[in-house]
Amino acid sequence: MSLATMTSKGQVTIPKSIRESLHLHTGDRIEIIVISSGEAVLLPITKKVDDVYGKLWRADRKCFSTDEMDDGIRRRMRGRSR
Repeated sequence: MSLATMTSKGQVTIPKSIRESLHLHTGDRIEIIVISSGEAVLLPITKKVDDVYGKLWRADRKCFSTDEMDDGIRRRMRGRSR
């Protein structure tokens, strides 16, 4: 079991053994999720572009230009502000 102490600014240093176990490095991001039992789960978010390249590709899906994607995002965001 590893213990950490929170500073007055709410910062916590993750113990070295945990960082090594989760393969965390300087600049990596983590997500903390509180589950129903009141426990917190720490998840490393260390994906790089190369790790996820091509994951969304499907042969039956139409390709969109970046302008079309931007327009779709704008339309969606306008719908949320109402």
